[in-house]
Amino acid sequence: MLSVHPQYITDKEGNKISVVLPIKEYESLLEELEEMEDIKLYDEAITLNEPSIP
Repeated sequence: MLSVHPQYITDKEGNKISVVLPIKEYESLLEELEEMEDIKLYDEAITLNEPSIP
């Protein structure tokens, strides 16, 4: 499982408005998102039951 260590940027009232992540954690998040998108597209393709092209 991915572990992140965010730092928050707040406004004058203390409301969180932005997040800062170490580059490695950011890149890991992007990789996870890409993998999830691939899985989603695969699942959609399976439900369409269309012929595939090798």
